[in-house]
Amino acid sequence: MSIIRDIQDLKKDDTHLTRLFERVREYAELYLIAKQRQKGCDGMGEVATLKDEFIYSLNGMIRYCKEKGYLSEDISYEIDSIVRDIGEI
Repeated sequence: MSIIRDIQDLKKDDTHLTRLFERVREYAELYLIAKQRQKGCDGMGEVATLKDEFIYSLNGMIRYCKEKGYLSEDISYEIDSIVRDIGEI
């Protein structure tokens, strides 16, 4: 099971996690849209910036989950898989 699905189940009881999750989802959606619109080198800066913002917000959410004991310390993830998982929710 993906960490996104785990976090989605946990956020039902944690309003702060819900806010963090929604922010991550928003950046994931923006990143996907920018990535789809990119043609060649045009838009590379926008895509890179949105990807960085997505990663920053994702890392913040994961850090929060670890601090609360929701996730173990030794989790690993791949950015494009996380974006895809968020898009399926």
